[in-house]
Amino acid sequence: MKVLGVIPARLESTRLPRKLLRDLCGKPLIQHVYENVKEAKSLDDVVVACDDQKLVDLVKGFGGNAVLTSTEHQSGTQRIQEVAGKIRADIYVNIQGDEPLMPGENVDLLIRAFRDRKEFLVGTLALHKTEADEYQNKNVVKVVCDNAGKALYFSRSPIPCFRDGGDVSYWKHLGIYCYRAEFWKQYTAMKPSILEQAEKLEQLKFLENGISIQVVETTFDSIGVDTAEDLDAVRRTLEAAARK
Repeated sequence: MKVLGVIPARLESTRLPRKLLRDLCGKPLIQHVYENVKEAKSLDDVVVACDDQKLVDLVKGFGGNAVLTSTEHQSGTQRIQEVAGKIRADIYVNIQGDEPLMPGENVDLLIRAFRDRKEFLVGTLALHKTEADEYQNKNVVKVVCDNAGKALYFSRSPIPCFRDGGDVSYWKHLGIYCYRAEFWKQYTAMKPSILEQAEKLEQLKFLENGISIQVVETTFDSIGVDTAEDLDAVRRTLEAAARK
């Protein structure tokens, strides 16, 4: 069974321009992502799917594997689908290009849990949290699941809602996915969905089209870089780790 790690990388971004090129402790953000992913033992190969030749050159410059993909894609999943048309694999792992703290252990954990659960075409990770600030933060995606670990809903809003107040307990969704090769045929037929457009979360389109998503628990957190504040938080984390 061949497992391919794909890092979708878009040069321009709305909230933090050219964030993948931003310096983090002497390396561009995208290099941290690539090097962490390469630590995963379950991947047969890793490729960065770029929308701009500048990114391709940058990745190849630090010794990474990169391919140029269309500028017309509206999501990382579409970019990975193009890669799937060029590079055959049984499982494709989508590691977000703006997750410089995503550890290789998370990749291995997801693949181990997903590999033999053939009833799922898509898998992802979540982390149990109790911090109220992240619970309220719309940049932090939350997920609720059934007792078997199947996703019921993803939201930027605080879910579940604790109507009577008190301490919060929730699942933070992490930006990593597994897709089986047979998923792409169904994905091609999907139209933009109401929930996807409302929340700006593409995985809701999968749920609306009847695709079950396996949610696997992890204890390894990550920070998706959407803002300058996120970038500073990642930098502090990396600097603290370097001092140990």
